[in-house]
Amino acid sequence: MLAAFVVTWGTGASIAAHAEAVSPYRVIRGTQRKVVKIYGAGGLRELEAYQTGVLVSGEGHVLTALSYVLDTDDVVAVLDDGRRLSAKFVGSDPVLELAVLKVDVGDEPIEWFDLNEQATASPGDRVLAVSNLYGIAAGDEPASVMQGVIAAVAPLEARRGAFQSNYQGQAYLLDLHANNPGAAGGALVDWRGRLLGVLGKELRSRVTGAWLNYALPAEAWVGSVEAIIAGRAIDEGELALAPEEPLTLADLGIVLVPNLLARTPPFVDAVQGGSVAAAAGLRRDDLIVFVAGEPTASCTAVVEALRRIDRRDEVRFSVLRDGELADLVLSADK
Repeated sequence: MLAAFVVTWGTGASIAAHAEAVSPYRVIRGTQRKVVKIYGAGGLRELEAYQTGVLVSGEGHVLTALSYVLDTDDVVAVLDDGRRLSAKFVGSDPVLELAVLKVDVGDEPIEWFDLNEQATASPGDRVLAVSNLYGIAAGDEPASVMQGVIAAVAPLEARRGAFQSNYQGQAYLLDLHANNPGAAGGALVDWRGRLLGVLGKELRSRVTGAWLNYALPAEAWVGSVEAIIAGRAIDEGELALAPEEPLTLADLGIVLVPNLLARTPPFVDAVQGGSVAAAAGLRRDDLIVFVAGEPTASCTAVVEALRRIDRRDEVRFSVLRDGELADLVLSADK
């Protein structure tokens, strides 16, 4: 079924000269110039420290996936021309799991996707996915390109379905291998180079183990991204897709240490007897380092991570105990 392939380009002048003569090359190169490679936190427990972003303004705003990679003050964006620029976090949409960064591009001209010119696609349409696939283009090498087809446009069933995601609206389901390390936040474009959407984070079915290749349509997030760039807060209506019954520490029977500082480490202060946490084996003095695969550097981060999970879903904790990591699965519904 899957029939995607990676498009590679030689560096020889003859190949480039030939390629310049055909439109697909110009479309691909034009798209690659609007894609940046992002490097940040990661490198622990096989978590890649890289992903992808797309330039969405001439001032250097970068749209990317909201992930642990951004959980550091030292995020770097590498432009197509090889410039390595420090990226400042501007804002995020936790439901869409997207974030906006800002890089200082100075007086150097850049190319970017005009959000007023995004397009839509239908099942059967041929598309291109451009991303920092596997982090193999770390400098001024062009971002990796894959071609494929829109297999379906359908709701991204998450909370009650097999795949777990905060976003549950319409998504492009792709007949190409977009679900790879580093691809999240990459550009999905048509063969005219028009932006269709951004590649989603890695999702895997808890039931079948299958990976889902998908992209969030531009129409689903343009309003939110423009609001973030303009400095406007996301209104409550845009958060309507958040879990109906978000998980809480109380649901699990967990008491953390007093949250006195902005980054108070999330040590477990107490586990209530007979609780879900007690049944799963959580102990006092455990340090919660991951919730559902997301790094949790503070008590606040643990609470926020739980807010994005429905209480009917299982949640996986990784805790540091006696110098070793232990994985625990908790379910408030049991």
